[in-house]
Amino acid sequence: MDKTRQLRLAKDAMDRDWADPGLDLDTVAAHAGYSRYHFIRAFKEAYGETPGQYLTHRRIERAEDLLRTANLSVTEICHLVGFSSVGTFSARFKTWTGLTPSEYRTKHVGRGAALIPGCYLDSFAGLRPSGRG
Repeated sequence: MDKTRQLRLAKDAMDRDWADPGLDLDTVAAHAGYSRYHFIRAFKEAYGETPGQYLTHRRIERAEDLLRTANLSVTEICHLVGFSSVGTFSARFKTWTGLTPSEYRTKHVGRGAALIPGCYLDSFAGLRPSGRG
């Protein structure tokens, strides 16, 4: 299998499983058939950022969507997008957007439709039985 296809398989795995907090470098590198260190170099050469940076950006983009549209706490969103630490999530979010998650929500809520209640999102994602919200 050629290098580009191998890297694409790994990138597809990150695009598909970005919310899984257990998604780690070794797992993604295995999709490409590389050792972790060789994978980091090859991925950065192909895509311009490390696999960790790419995955963080995917998670932050999804968090931006949830902050604009869902009536969930920052902590709930942090965990839904695959971060295990609210502090790390907030720091990375601010680095990427220039705003804390709360500042981002304040700036962007009200520009579109009403927020979706968290119980509906949780039910849809299979996190809580429906009817609790």
